[in-house]
Amino acid sequence: MKALAWHGVGDVRVDTVPNPSILDPKDIIIQITASGICGSDLHLYDGITPTMEEGDIIGHEPMGIVVEVGAEVKKFKKGDRVVVPFVIACGCCFFCQKELYSACDTTNPGADLQKVAMGQAGAGLFGYSGMMGRYPGAQAEYLRVPHADVGPIKIESGLADEQVLFLSDIFPTGYMAAENANIQPGDTVAIWGCGPVGQFAIQSAWMFGAARVIAIDRVPERLEMARTHGRAEILNFDEDPIHDRLIEMTGGRGPDSCIDAVGAEAHSTGSLDAVIDRAKQAMKLTMDRPHVLRQAIMACRKAGTLSIPGVYFGLLDKIPFGALVGKGLTVKSGQTHVQRYLAPLLEKIENGEIDPSFVITHKIPLQDAPDAYEKFRTKTDGCIKVVIKPGMTTAEKVAV
Repeated sequence: MKALAWHGVGDVRVDTVPNPSILDPKDIIIQITASGICGSDLHLYDGITPTMEEGDIIGHEPMGIVVEVGAEVKKFKKGDRVVVPFVIACGCCFFCQKELYSACDTTNPGADLQKVAMGQAGAGLFGYSGMMGRYPGAQAEYLRVPHADVGPIKIESGLADEQVLFLSDIFPTGYMAAENANIQPGDTVAIWGCGPVGQFAIQSAWMFGAARVIAIDRVPERLEMARTHGRAEILNFDEDPIHDRLIEMTGGRGPDSCIDAVGAEAHSTGSLDAVIDRAKQAMKLTMDRPHVLRQAIMACRKAGTLSIPGVYFGLLDKIPFGALVGKGLTVKSGQTHVQRYLAPLLEKIENGEIDPSFVITHKIPLQDAPDAYEKFRTKTDGCIKVVIKPGMTTAEKVAV
């Protein structure tokens, strides 16, 4: 089959690799009909994620048609149409029983590597590094899905792939970010980052009863999407002094909740801390640029909540922890417990409460994925969200 493989920093290629096969009776194999390129895939592309190896197949936002079924699988049969969450969970361990699926104790073959970095290991993830289990990813023609009865959700309606695909990651991730933000009716929520996760965090903040949502970015297309589709007030950090504007816009108090949907590769215009972050990252003294995290801590109102769906990797410098403690902030973060949200969020889509396809700007065949990564990384050609369609024909490509 054809699959997108990592070959080093800024180097992803469509390779010919062996087709996946059933390795455990709980597996299914799907033929992928759509797969997203995620912002966290850029951490791989940029070489920030440790424990990658040349040839690793990447991607973790898939859906498709079941083509093979393991002997112990009960929920699915050949021909079923499914969306697959990026988290691989067993359904049986202490954490899965508490619906904390991304903390699964049994599915990560790279657990020892992750324990060194983080003290304990979380679940295995599709299409990520050795630390996350090195499971072959979803930017490919076929995918092996372990623990199938615990992961995928069957799509039985006539909804298009593009409407349900993001149940695999970014819609639940944005939703859990808003849930973690402890939004109360009437609250003001500030969201840093108007990429795909940020867009769904904006949509979800309204679902939890926010009265105002303030979205922060500098890319015009992202800000316009946040303004039009997200009904958010927008701030451009190239033009606005973010801290001062947030304090001013909230009558001197600060936002009730702040969501960092940026993570490890935050940009900034002219701030000393961001310059230091970039210099240390260039010298490989740090993996993260946590400018947004610092800014959110300082802006959030006293006794407010900070939610962090953005991915971080290592030891963060110059975090104003004194402000966090002194202001009594609550902090919630973590990989998304996707399986917990699949059914309720699918219901919202089916009921017409949201059409997640609004975030898509590019649909491409698999062979165009390397070029799409560069557009996504550089935020050119209006690129906000890319969907790979492995079976896309030349005619379909022209139509898009």
